[in-house]
Parts: sequence; C-alpha cells; structure tokens
Amino acid sequence: MANSNAKSNDTKPEAPQQFQFAQKPVERPGWEGFTHFLWNSETSEFLGRTGCSWFKIGLFYLIYYTFLAGYFIAMLLIFYQTLDDQQPKWQNANGIIGDNPGLGFRPRPGENNVESTLMKFRHGDPRIADWDLWAERLDLYMEDYKRASDNKKPSPDAIQCGFDRPPGEGQICQVESSNLMKDNCTKDASYGYKDGKPCVLLKLNRIYGWVPELFANSSDLPEEAPQSLITYIKEKEKSNDPMVGNMVWLSCEGENPADRENIGEIEYKPYPGIPKYYFPYKNQKGYLSPAIFAHFTNPKHGVLISISCRAWAKNIRFDYMERIGSVHFEMMID
Repeated sequence: MANSNAKSNDTKPEAPQQFQFAQKPVERPGWEGFTHFLWNSETSEFLGRTGCSWFKIGLFYLIYYTFLAGYFIAMLLIFYQTLDDQQPKWQNANGIIGDNPGLGFRPRPGENNVESTLMKFRHGDPRIADWDLWAERLDLYMEDYKRASDNKKPSPDAIQCGFDRPPGEGQICQVESSNLMKDNCTKDASYGYKDGKPCVLLKLNRIYGWVPELFANSSDLPEEAPQSLITYIKEKEKSNDPMVGNMVWLSCEGENPADRENIGEIEYKPYPGIPKYYFPYKNQKGYLSPAIFAHFTNPKHGVLISISCRAWAKNIRFDYMERIGSVHFEMMID
C-alpha cells in the first residue's frame, strides 16, 4: 500500500493543452496590401484562392450555368411549339384584346401630344394657318391605300369584292381608295382642312377571326341609333340595295345638344359603313383595314365640338363611359 501511494505521488501532472486561436493577419496598408491580395507568394494564392480552389469553383459554375442555360433554352423551345406565326393562340373573348372591336380615327395629334384627342387647327391662308400639318399626317397615313389602288394586284390574294363576290379562303378584298378619296376628301383638296371642312378617317380596329353579326334592316337597329342613319338605311331598303343587312354601320354625332347643333351635316364616303365581305381578318398578307371618311361639311368655327363616332353591329357592345365600341374626339376650327 505504501509503495502504491508513493507511485501515485511521484506521477507528474500532464502539461496543460494549448489551443491555437485565429491570429490577426499582418496589416499591409495601401498599395502593398493590394498587391499582396492579388498575389500571395507565401501561399501561392491569387485573389485569395489557390489554383486548385479556382479550378474547383470555376468547374462548378461552368456546369451550373451550362445546365441553367440548357434548361432555359429547352423551356423556350417548348413554349414556341405552342405558338403559331399566322394566328394568336388565344382569340376573341379568350384573348387580351377581347372580341369587341373599337373604332380609330385619323389624323391624330402630333407626336408631342399623342394622348390628346383634340383636333385644333386654323384654316385659310397657310402662311398664318396650321391646317397643313393635319392634312400632311392624314395623307401620310393614306399612302398604303393609294399604293394598293395604284397597283392593280397589290397582293396575289387580293380580289375585287362585292356583295355577290365574297372572298374565298385565304383571299382578301382590295380597298379601293378611289371610292374612299373623292370630292373634298383628297390630297388636292387638302382633305377639306384648308376650308375648315375636314375629312376624318374612321376604321374598325383589327381583331383576328372576328365576324360581325349584322342588323337585318332599319327596324332592327336599337332605339338609340341616330335618325340620320335610320333614314339612310330606309332609303336603301326602298331600292332593295344589297348593302341592307350586309354592313357594319358607322355614325358620328355631337355628344351634347350644343355639339349636335354646331357639328353641322356629315357626309360619309363612300357610305356610312363597312361591308361584311372585309371580315374576318386572318392576318392575310397585304390586308388593309377597311375605312370610310366622315366629311364635316359645315362645322361651326371658333367653338369646341365634342364628337362621338360609333360602330353598329349586334356583337359590338357599346359603353359610353368606357369608350367601348366607339371613338371620341374634339374638334376646334379657328
């Protein structure tokens, strides 16, 4: 027992274990620190990494972005397989545009005021008037129509249509600018702007595959239809004109009693509507939107006239507040 205790007392205690803590690196100010970061000769590190470390991280990102790019390209190819170059995937009520065509008018205000709907100009002597700017913008828009008429066959699929000659599959009806541009609504007559009796182009906006449901006769029109349009259709009914029941009718009128008094008479060229044989639009090559001119023959000068033009068909919904199925603009002639 004594020997045992003696051995225990003779055993030396173990030395305390030392731990290595992170040491603060040597501070190298300014240019010396920057060059040391670029290349550390002691550890052979470039920008804080060894060659092996750079190889591993480079290989990882190469593989990662290769798979990422491949996935994106594959998804894009699959997406394009669902599209058609000739027609939209979602049409009419299923599409963003919807199935209710709106009306457009030309000329529009200049590029500096694209959101405005005010047609304001001074007629008369061009040295002190600005009507020529409006006539130039309208003439520029009419260039496609004039070229189509000058070329007897603007497109291989273009034909001369009529109520008894509708287009066949893949064909389009040629718009005759000679019927559209006549009397005061020509370039030679400055489209009426010089005399303060302007011509305004009206057209239905294109909707792929849209087919109008037409009113059969004057009594089929809604009660709010303007009397001038009803009278015009009744005259055509007396002569058994084929346009009765075969037209998307268009009309313009002043929005308020004062506007209706100041707007004067309106003549439509060639007629107040668009024949049904121009529909449907199916992205045909060479297709031009059918249009008419509303010629304001005697508007009152020096006053602001608010004008609303509307398209009439059974499947064209109308909402005055939302400007659905119609177009609004103001006219002021000095």
